[in-house]
Amino acid sequence: MIETVRKRPGLGLRRMFARHLARQAGEKVMAPDNSRQLARARIDKGGERSPIAPGVEVGHTTLADRPALHFKPEGARPGGLLFLHGGGYVIGSPQSHKPFVSQLAHALKLDAWSLDYRLAPEDVCPAAIEDGSDALKVLREQIDGPLIVSGDSAGGGLTLASVVRHRDAGRAMPDGLYLISPWTDLSGSGDSAAAKAHADPMLKPHYLAQGAALYLDGRAPQDPEASPLFADLSGLPPTLIQVGEDEILLDDSTRLADKLKAAGVDVTCEVWQAMWHDFQLFAPLLPEGADAVGHVRRWAETAVF
Repeated sequence: MIETVRKRPGLGLRRMFARHLARQAGEKVMAPDNSRQLARARIDKGGERSPIAPGVEVGHTTLADRPALHFKPEGARPGGLLFLHGGGYVIGSPQSHKPFVSQLAHALKLDAWSLDYRLAPEDVCPAAIEDGSDALKVLREQIDGPLIVSGDSAGGGLTLASVVRHRDAGRAMPDGLYLISPWTDLSGSGDSAAAKAHADPMLKPHYLAQGAALYLDGRAPQDPEASPLFADLSGLPPTLIQVGEDEILLDDSTRLADKLKAAGVDVTCEVWQAMWHDFQLFAPLLPEGADAVGHVRRWAETAVF
């Protein structure tokens, strides 16, 4: 089911400022003319600029032999959340997404783990998928209670690819998926890749093309493992997708929702008016970001818990 979430009235100045920050993030972090070392340092530094959610303790740990951050909210219920960060498969880390994951842990009252999976070009596809699937296996075996797997952008596509690999290994599935603007088609065949190129303040098609080339390392972009839009999606758990109306990855989400529904998966896809790629990460500056996290909590109470 695809739903439109209408634009909040007012708040024009805050929305405009958040959009400006998104454009800066695209130019200074995502654009391929930035060196990878500089881009990685900048996106991690961005994770220091926003506070973590109140009552959430954050510590370093390892998960499936990879570094990770562990988020422990006050009053946590049984269960857990595995988060796979975005960054085009070449940048990003648990540090860059620490404020947002703390908000999810706080809202859902779940312990959360944010995985530092291997990045390209040092480690190409399917290294990140191996890391995501291994982490999911460990948590599924260790956690009592419902388990949600989540990711944004490339991390959303990685979430799908990791869960599909986990399913194909015959393992017990997680209980829900929360996908934020997931990058599911590395071939860029969706109409929105061109149609929304001027509307999206953060992403441009050539940004994604550069990341895809480094991650694929010669693998076909239509390969279902790298582009899970083309994978067999049967047997996946209830899924919530959130995507901005103004982003080039809009069709990666809406086509995914249609494929999930056709595969018999309980799926909800929210298209947020006037929002851009990864708008949720701009909370608390952007009220719609906090609203989106509230939608996740209500979805999980109905579909997962």
